[in-house]
Amino acid sequence: MNLNQLKLFYMAAKHGSLSAAAEAMCITQPAVTKGIQRLQEYYEIKLFNRFGKKMALTDAGEVLYGIAESIFEMENQAEESLRDFQQRKRGFIRILSSESFGSYYLPFIINRFSNANPRIRISVDLLPTEQIVEKTAALSNDLGFISYPVPHKKLFMREILEDSYQIIVPPGHPFALKAVIEPEDLAGQPVIVHEKGSAPRKSTEEFAGKHNINLTIPLELSNNEAIKTAVEEGVGIAIITRRVVSKEIEMGKLRAIPLSDPSMTRKFYLIHHKDKYLSRPLQSLIDMVDQWASEYSRGLR
Repeated sequence: MNLNQLKLFYMAAKHGSLSAAAEAMCITQPAVTKGIQRLQEYYEIKLFNRFGKKMALTDAGEVLYGIAESIFEMENQAEESLRDFQQRKRGFIRILSSESFGSYYLPFIINRFSNANPRIRISVDLLPTEQIVEKTAALSNDLGFISYPVPHKKLFMREILEDSYQIIVPPGHPFALKAVIEPEDLAGQPVIVHEKGSAPRKSTEEFAGKHNINLTIPLELSNNEAIKTAVEEGVGIAIITRRVVSKEIEMGKLRAIPLSDPSMTRKFYLIHHKDKYLSRPLQSLIDMVDQWASEYSRGLR
């Protein structure tokens, strides 16, 4: 099989268009089209169906794409392995993370890693968990950090951190003087919540159902910064991990009070493709994630 033609097919399928494949490979679109046509003609089989401008893999195309993905990941592994020996500690690590972990936990880990490995560049993009899973399975990044488990046959996944939810209130709120919040304390309280489908929203709904509490929800927001601002302004209280409000607590803008229910925790998970080659820098970063998470967990006790 002509590997160049196979790569043209693989890139077109991965990017979903001939033009995107051409751009990624720095060649012309006709060259991509011709290469795929020759591959199909040689084996007398159709690999794509066209629906207007959209492309969809045939059954044969799906099978070939899976094989091609493995072949070119092995090619990447070979290149990364050689670069490890050639460049020692140089490299580039691509990370995708959920909003909470990427904004409030990961920066401390990356700062420690970068100080120890100044010649390694790291990029971090914040995305919803489902997108992180999809892109990591497609080998678009090196590591992913997600907010809830999403089993996937192509991915390795494990829990790396568990943190406790707490109630956050402005300093003048009656709850600010409490040492602990009981579930019944929340009855009738306006509770600001995350968007539906998010890990904090699921935990809040499970908590309310478990304790038979009807929550009053005046506002639904999609990110932690907006929620913290709304609490500061007195719109309501919120259920959030203490790490997320550490700065506001230090500045005296908010108070965080533990919940009496020990099951009110959220977990974070590390994922990478099962066939991903773990270079020395990448493995070093994973080890540092585990070390930092262990230290953080000990600090919670």
